[in-house]
Formats: sequence, structure tokens, C-alpha cells
Amino acid sequence: MKRPLRALAAAGLLVAGTVVAVALGGSASADTQICEQYGSTTIGGKYVVQNNRWGTTAQQCINVTSTGFSITRADGSAPTNGAPVSYPSIFVGCHYTNCSPGTNLPVQVKSISSAPASISYNYVSGAIYDAAYDIWLDPSPKKDGVNQMEIMIWLNRQGSIQPIGSPVGNASIAGRTWEVWRGSNGSNNVISYVAPSAIPSFSFDALAFINDTRNRGAITNDWYLTSIQAGFEPWQGGVGLAVNSFSQSVNLGGNNPPPTSGPTTPPPSGNTACTVTYRSTNVWNSGFTAEVTVKNTGNSTISGWTLNYNLPSGQTITSSWNATVTQSGSAVTARNLAYNGTLSPGASTNFGYQANGNYSAPSSFTLNGTACARG
Repeated sequence: MKRPLRALAAAGLLVAGTVVAVALGGSASADTQICEQYGSTTIGGKYVVQNNRWGTTAQQCINVTSTGFSITRADGSAPTNGAPVSYPSIFVGCHYTNCSPGTNLPVQVKSISSAPASISYNYVSGAIYDAAYDIWLDPSPKKDGVNQMEIMIWLNRQGSIQPIGSPVGNASIAGRTWEVWRGSNGSNNVISYVAPSAIPSFSFDALAFINDTRNRGAITNDWYLTSIQAGFEPWQGGVGLAVNSFSQSVNLGGNNPPPTSGPTTPPPSGNTACTVTYRSTNVWNSGFTAEVTVKNTGNSTISGWTLNYNLPSGQTITSSWNATVTQSGSAVTARNLAYNGTLSPGASTNFGYQANGNYSAPSSFTLNGTACARG
């Protein structure tokens, strides 16, 4: 899934003729309504709350309290195989030149001793969204524009949405197990930690996730932490979603441990545990149909699979069956449906699609992060 930038440059934030009086740099005391596309205010003398409706022209409003915010209007809608419509959030640090009061960010990772965090959410049914805790890092002490590294902690997801990239394993952090995804949205790299079930409140050390990302080789101790944010990415609906409370500090002390020799969670072994057979079933002058067969050649059952590969230049998928297939540039991600997600040792399943372009087969495939042999 390719995601555009979450906010525009600061010059674009102060828009004439806005629908509310609150603008960048305001301060909330009593409850404050923000409907301005990129409107923001400060609370508690420490945090910034932003509407950040970057992915739709439809109206979105938030009600800002002394401890958080809630979504009161959400008219936008986006297909679940693309980007969300917004990221209303509360943050500490600097985001597109908008810095929270008294922040000590940006600061180098090696200077951080701890980053105690606490969040409490209110979830709703009937909407499609994720509840995300975002951590932004960059090689430079950047206060404007997009950073090179985004860590997303998904505490809840509702609907048929998925993080950017593909699964690369699991990690045990802050007393919980997370499914780890890794990819790029075209503007920055993303590592996502996805909770297996909804977490309504969570107290943890955000530095633990930063260190795991560092240990995966995505950043170094010399990179800068620029901001930490918590909020929601809605695709459809969202009225009633709320951050009830948010607390985030970054303590300095210079005793952050050096990187370990490898990831917290070892990558999949080099032993091939899958075979992929790819063939055309029909070819014409402007397109083709293809069938992809995935076989589990390992010794354990696969419960849920994601197949990743790159299409040759000029090929564009137009429809698919027996899998949820998405394409971003040449990169393809195919995920199982409810009825074909379990593959016992020796079992196989197949899916297909129609595509525009001249037929030729992809050169390689990975299943749940493991390279597959060609059938």
C-alpha cells in the first residue's frame, strides 16, 4: 500500500477561509472543535493535537479536550487497498515545522535513556481504521518535511486493511508479541508492529521499539528521533474514535545500549519452505491471465500467507480471484482469503488475475518473508 505524505509543508497549513477559528499554534483550554484541514492546537503545555486530513477533500472534525481528542465528523472514504483519508493525532516533537511546546526533540537515539509512553483509546464498531502510535526518525535533526523512517505500532485494526509492505516475522517487545511488517510507501521506509488483537490502553517504553528497528538495520544510533504521535488512520467512518489520554516523554542520558548483532526476531531461515508455480492461462495482444500456485514444502503448517513479488515492466493487474491482490508500482502483494489461508505441509493453493501488458513471468517470490523455489 502506497501512502502519500501525511501533511503538507507549513506554508500550506494556514489556509484562508478556514471553517474554524483554531489555527496552527493555538492553545486549547475548554473543548475546541477543529475542522480545518491541517488545523492544530496545543494542550497541557506540552502536546500538539492536529486534524491532518491529508487524503480527502471531505469534511473531518475533531473535538480537542484537555487530555486528548475525539473524531466528531468523518465524511471521507477511501478503498481499503489504498491509503487512509487522514491521521488525526496528538504528538510531541516536530512535525512539518510545527513543534510541541518545550520539546527536546529532535535528539539522537544514542542520547536517549528511555521514552516512557502511555496511551488510552476509545474504539468504535462499524468503521475501518487503525489505531497507530507513530515514531519518526531521520539521519538529520529534521523539523520539516517527511522523515526517512517511520515506526508504526498498530494497537488496533478494523476492516480489510494492512500495513505497508509485507510480514517479516514476529517480535516480543514490551511484554507482548507483535507481527512485524516492513516496506516503503515511496517517500519513507516503514516498519510496523501489529498487535494480534485490540489494545485499548498501553504503557510502555517507546525506546524498545526504536531499538528493535535499529537492530534490524533500518536506522543507527546516530539517527534523530523527531516526533512521536498517536491517533487514528481511518479509511471509512470513525466518528467516536478518541484518544482519551496521551503521555510521552523522552529522557536523555546517553546510556542507550549499542545495537545487537542482529534483529530481535531472527529472519526466516535460508531453507526453502515453499514452491511457487507461475503460468499464463491466456495471452492476447494487450494482456493476459495468470495462475499462481503456492505450495508449502516445509514441515509445519502455514496459518495465513502473504506472497510478494515484482511484475515485469509494463504489467498492471486489473482483477483477481482466490486472493486479495494489490499492486504498488511493480510490487505485488497477494494475501490469502478466509478459506485458503491454512496450508499444511505438502498442501498447495492457487489464485489468479487478469493484467494488462505483455506477458512474462516474475523472476522471484517470497512467502511470509521466505524465498520460494520456482515450480
